[in-house]
Amino acid sequence: MKKHTLALGLTAALGFSSAALASEATLPSIHVYKSPTCGCCTAWMDHLKENGFEVTATNSNNMAQVKQEAGLIPALGSCHTAYVGDYVVEGHVPADDIKRLLSEAPMATGLSAPGMPAGSPGMEMGNRQDSYQVILFNNRGQTRVFAEHN
Repeated sequence: MKKHTLALGLTAALGFSSAALASEATLPSIHVYKSPTCGCCTAWMDHLKENGFEVTATNSNNMAQVKQEAGLIPALGSCHTAYVGDYVVEGHVPADDIKRLLSEAPMATGLSAPGMPAGSPGMEMGNRQDSYQVILFNNRGQTRVFAEHN
């Protein structure tokens, strides 16, 4: 009985580990547009890599145009704009929120963490942690809160 329980436990643990690894392995790549002088953008990209995403970047001296082409309204703006799958990701959105977006696949343009909230991925400032919202938005300017971080 004990051997059976141990074998079942190991099988379950290995199965869950394999599932977790498989989901990490199937994450789409993220392409980031950022200013060439932006350090927090690079830190956010490191956060994404640490969470299983493959990340590429293009430096742009015209981020306003990048944001306009992405369909962002000014209230949703931040420092960098990224594309993952069919979605736009604006600003310091946590990797787990991006994974949830990809998993749930809502009819939307993408996610935004407006501004540059302290404590968000890439904006770590010691113990300072601003509360902030991640906003889901569509191409008609409609928004709703997707996640809240404290």
